[in-house]
Amino acid sequence: MPDVYVGVGARRGVSADEVLALIGRALREAGGATAVVALATVDAKADEPGIVAAARHLGVPLLAYPAAALAARPGPGRPSPAALAAVGVPGVAEAAALAAAGQGAVLLVGKRTSPRATCAVARR
Repeated sequence: MPDVYVGVGARRGVSADEVLALIGRALREAGGATAVVALATVDAKADEPGIVAAARHLGVPLLAYPAAALAARPGPGRPSPAALAAVGVPGVAEAAALAAAGQGAVLLVGKRTSPRATCAVARR
């Protein structure tokens, strides 16, 4: 399995355990990928303790992108009115994963959700 990039969106107060469990589920759906290169999110969530702790636990950098950059790179998933209202992006996880993976990125796992988080997995 190639290296993957995980996009993460979350509500304030999400726990690292919830983020990690969701990422684990998405990675299993991606074929058991374990080589996570980075987590990515919108800059408004870059200081969210649960996301920061999840990146630290995985030993990967947390990349943050401006809302405008993510809005210009929408993923195929259903737009989220909550994300649009909270951070100005119709969806964080897919757009962040694709942005982190860069040119030629392919979405391996579209938006997956838990009660307080979303994630998606992309590769270059």
